[in-house]
Amino acid sequence: MLSWDEFDKEDGSDTLAAAPTKAAAPVVQASLEKLDSAAAGSVEESRAVSASDSAAIARAKAALNELDIREGLAELEGTSARVAVGDKQMINARADLNQLVPFKYDWAWQKYLDGCANHWMPQEVNMNADIALWKSKDGLSEDERRIVKRNLGFFSTADSLVANNLVLAVYRLITNPECRQYILRQAFEEAIHTHAYQYCIESLAMDEGEIFNMYHEIPSVAKKASWGLKYTRSISDPTFTTGTVETDKELLRNLIAYYCVLEGVFFYCGFTQILSMGRRNKMTGTAEQFQYILRDESMHLNFGIDVINQIKIENPHLWDAQMKDEATQMILQGTQLEIEYARDTMPRGVLGMNAAMMEDYLKFIANRRLSQIGLKEEYPGTINPFPWMSEIMDLKKEKNFFETRVIEYQTGGALSWD
Repeated sequence: MLSWDEFDKEDGSDTLAAAPTKAAAPVVQASLEKLDSAAAGSVEESRAVSASDSAAIARAKAALNELDIREGLAELEGTSARVAVGDKQMINARADLNQLVPFKYDWAWQKYLDGCANHWMPQEVNMNADIALWKSKDGLSEDERRIVKRNLGFFSTADSLVANNLVLAVYRLITNPECRQYILRQAFEEAIHTHAYQYCIESLAMDEGEIFNMYHEIPSVAKKASWGLKYTRSISDPTFTTGTVETDKELLRNLIAYYCVLEGVFFYCGFTQILSMGRRNKMTGTAEQFQYILRDESMHLNFGIDVINQIKIENPHLWDAQMKDEATQMILQGTQLEIEYARDTMPRGVLGMNAAMMEDYLKFIANRRLSQIGLKEEYPGTINPFPWMSEIMDLKKEKNFFETRVIEYQTGGALSWD
């Protein structure tokens, strides 16, 4: 492997070379100008209409002669100057959004790289054991089947709602290119998650209409979807722009709703239920996919919280008493909806848990979300009744199925339920 260090080795000639280098600068500049002139002449020559050009080609060249590049550049987002780190900010930036570097938020770029390293596809997971268990009359109890169907019903729609919010609203309104880069990665991962749910539904030969339309037909699922959608309506309007206190707050509400509540609360009952099945050697293919999804969603959540906190730092006037109260209420409302969902999906004790334990877990999660964005915990003294969930979310405990070694990130492979 080549190293640039080899080109910088000291050979005692630095002092001698210093004088000629300064004198050579005008010569180099002249050479570059000559090269630019030759290139411009070559471009102009290629634009000239020749006898062999058809009428269509001649018209295309003539149209390009009328092109004003200043007009096109003016329509690009941000100013035309080279970007300095100080020009960048999370919202309402005027810096050119098409210039990725220099980075201001190194954490955003690192999350993008980590997301790429975590890449996986649903077809890599073997579903044969799940199919056999699902078809067996005595394989799963009615309570367990209810949990599988309810969660596939909710998640198959939820990740689509999150993706729509990212693509149609959030990406346009976040004015930092390295954060946008991660948002694009997140949107792709949401598509993979929806693919995974479809793969499970198809593999288990479920009624696709029943599962995918569950967010219209099952109240506990419909309430969560409706709650999230109300925070998308205004900012998904193509004419919506930030730049005022109220519109900036509207975007902040959306980010809290989708990152702290949808991905930060609404997913946790279902994840815990399905992963508990995997720990009991039931529906292991479905559970493996949910573990991959949980890994992705944990990173989405952490990214969203970093974005929210950065907006607060750069725009402290937005984080007033009213906004803090709204954010608290949003997380508490989401927690209550997830508690109701837990009671609906798990009316009786199953898989070593019950609705009361899940309620404690969701309150524990709510406290985490509140504290992560600088708000007071509302459920003091609540502890985590499922410590094994924390272990599953620890990326460093994943094993590479083929090499049986602990690694932090991987592409493909399989997860161990040890």
